[in-house]
Amino acid sequence: MSAEPVPKGGRRAAIAFILVTAALDILSMGIIIPVLPALIESFVGSNAQAGWINGVFVALWALMQFLASPVIGSISDRYGRRPVILLSTFGLAADYVLMAMAPNLWWLALGRIIAGVTSASFTVAFAYMADITPPQQRARAYGLIGAAFSGGFIAGPLLGGLLGEISPRAPFWGAAVLSSLAFLYGWLVLPESLPPERRMVFSWRRANPFGALQLLRSHTQLLGLSIVNFLLYFAHHVFSAVFVLYAGYRYGWSAGQVGAVLALAGALDMLVQGWAVGPLVRRWGDGRTMVFGLCGGALGIACMGLAPSGVWFALSMFPNALWGFAMPTLQSLMTQRVSESQQGQLQGAINSLGSVAGVLSPLFFGAVYTVTVGPQAWMDTPGAAFLMAALVLAAAAVMGRAVLSRTRDLPTADALGPGRQD
Repeated sequence: MSAEPVPKGGRRAAIAFILVTAALDILSMGIIIPVLPALIESFVGSNAQAGWINGVFVALWALMQFLASPVIGSISDRYGRRPVILLSTFGLAADYVLMAMAPNLWWLALGRIIAGVTSASFTVAFAYMADITPPQQRARAYGLIGAAFSGGFIAGPLLGGLLGEISPRAPFWGAAVLSSLAFLYGWLVLPESLPPERRMVFSWRRANPFGALQLLRSHTQLLGLSIVNFLLYFAHHVFSAVFVLYAGYRYGWSAGQVGAVLALAGALDMLVQGWAVGPLVRRWGDGRTMVFGLCGGALGIACMGLAPSGVWFALSMFPNALWGFAMPTLQSLMTQRVSESQQGQLQGAINSLGSVAGVLSPLFFGAVYTVTVGPQAWMDTPGAAFLMAALVLAAAAVMGRAVLSRTRDLPTADALGPGRQD
């Protein structure tokens, strides 16, 4: 049962803060996307080697997310949401200053590690919303957070590309300013949402990131869908691992052009997930929509790997955006396979699995890129990483279809209500 300790006058300001902070945090992260690989390349002097190191940096960030998310969530259960959110926001601002001034690659790596820890406060933002929002309104509240994330992702790379034209370090200073503004805004307006009587004693057993994954192994149907989910996340990280380097190497794109294309990708994702998913699910059901999205994404990424020019690469973003159909429908199918009392545990397990993919995938695609570009390449196939990602998504589509065909007639959770469950 959810209490609402935040006064009515403060609840609106609290929700506004969570949404603004979510947008600013994603915006500040997105700002550095177009320039981080170039900064790495300035330290190592090789585009191919920068691809591998950038993959390592992305994996470091994801690894810290995997380790820190459940710990930070448990700390907020013990000491409250407000101090954790504010401390994380302040830490993120300080970390961007560190990266802006990094004299070498090791300091930059330290910055990415700290960023992974401080960014794990997203889990606390969702918990804050649950504290102050009645159960029947939480879906809408989480949708607002998702919209804020997408808006920040659209604006971030675009602004980062523009600042990157000034200096590779300018976007880091911009990100530090935005995070500082979020901290000051929260310090002034954010009330505590978790009263002392509802707090829990901190337990390392409860904060263990590996424990959350046990739920996925305990249900046969969930296991197959979980593998599909892992493959989807694995393929998605080809963009964070090699996209910027690939675009510069093959098409000669500037930081501004990279930011514009990433903004286009974010806008298409908002359109698909925010508007088109509902009508298609009503027509086809969750299962068919999911498989369609995975197939569309595989086609789009394959086109990117084969695109002979930057224009064709940008046009490939349109079929690639179809995989936005797979993300919400896959989660919907998974929630239908557990009881209402296990929904929170399921979401934690899904996030943990995504973090594992975030660790392994950039390392894999960074290595593929390194051995397929440059004079020392094993094979002259610059788009190989994208073609491999397309194969991963295609495998996810095949497996997803197989799981659905096996489980079509099996019962799902009891309290599902009417609707198609394919």
